[in-house]
Amino acid sequence: MTDPISGDGAARDGSGTGPANAVSLGRLVLYFLRLGTIGFGGPIATVGYMQRDLVEQRGWINRKDFLDGVALGQTMPGPLAAQVAMWIGYLNRGAWGALAVAAAFIGPAFIIIVVVGALYTQFSGLSLVQSLFYGIAPAVMAIITIAGYKLLKLTDRRDWRLWAISAAVFAVTAITGSEPVPLILAAGIMMLILDARPSLHRPWRRKPRHPPKNGGAMHLQSWSPALLLPALLGPIAAGETLLALGLFFLQTGALVFGSGLAIVPLLRDGVVAQHHWLTQGQFLDAVAMGLITPGPVVITAGFIGYLVAGLPGAITATVAIFTPIYLAVIIPGRWFIRHRDNKQVKAFVAGATAAAAGALSGAVVVLTRQAVTDWITAAIAVVSLGLLWRFKINEPYIVIAAGALGILLH
Repeated sequence: MTDPISGDGAARDGSGTGPANAVSLGRLVLYFLRLGTIGFGGPIATVGYMQRDLVEQRGWINRKDFLDGVALGQTMPGPLAAQVAMWIGYLNRGAWGALAVAAAFIGPAFIIIVVVGALYTQFSGLSLVQSLFYGIAPAVMAIITIAGYKLLKLTDRRDWRLWAISAAVFAVTAITGSEPVPLILAAGIMMLILDARPSLHRPWRRKPRHPPKNGGAMHLQSWSPALLLPALLGPIAAGETLLALGLFFLQTGALVFGSGLAIVPLLRDGVVAQHHWLTQGQFLDAVAMGLITPGPVVITAGFIGYLVAGLPGAITATVAIFTPIYLAVIIPGRWFIRHRDNKQVKAFVAGATAAAAGALSGAVVVLTRQAVTDWITAAIAVVSLGLLWRFKINEPYIVIAAGALGILLH
């Protein structure tokens, strides 16, 4: 029986021992194009599809290489599924492979949000569309609440210091209504000082460098995508709005610790509070679009970019937010694999992720004031929260059902 995502039949040998470059880049691109089109279920589910299809069934990548990519994605800023996909492409053909796989994986979701953005811009004033998002907004709040809770449990565990960091950032975000970006970095630095202060007398001893397979990112030609960054972002200079979009999303992409939804407070602060590009209601609609489309949640950036500056805005925002994520795979990837157990790296990431989890939870308080306006929206939020908590229903189904209820009840 053929799997809808992998396109393969039964498992072959399940060994997952094939080298990362044993398959052609073209076949990898086709796989990730299919996964990006129908890969619903969130980052954990999507990474699970990759492991099942590429490691267990096809044997295109060995298990150790795959788990190295998961470890990198959990430590570096950026959405997990996109980073693992880029890592697989990087192992196959260096930086060009990572770029090709990223484009295939992100492309379908980008096309969807551009089409939906055009429809939304045209018809957002219609009562039908307003009723649709009347139901969707409180459901999105339930989804973010669950994500914040899971992130807190995963990152803070039983360390009271991490819980204290999360609580402090939660309070600042909820009270001020703004995202305390410096606190995220400060939290990482604080945990580094507390748990793993670098010794001034014994600097890290550099380990011998082993070049990536097939040349990888160490070869001059494989660095070409990174060298093309000015050309990719050059059109931003055509207007102040595009320039502001590009700079904002570059910064945001470099600070997305924890999970895809951890981007919500960062985006809300910049898009709504600082630049006033969108209203609170429009921002919640944008988050909903990121949740109901396949691919990484941070594709929300493309939808926001479209609402702000049309197709050029969508392209600028998408390229900008994924650029630091891409560079975080191809530049420190091999270094990270050698040093991922280093206590300084682990301490900084623990503090930054705890702060990101607190900010995400605080953003729930801020956004709920806009999303829950009466007893109907309150009921949708509570029921959605209960269904997600008790039955582990996939988020897109919750959002679609809530939208239908909004049309019926509003």
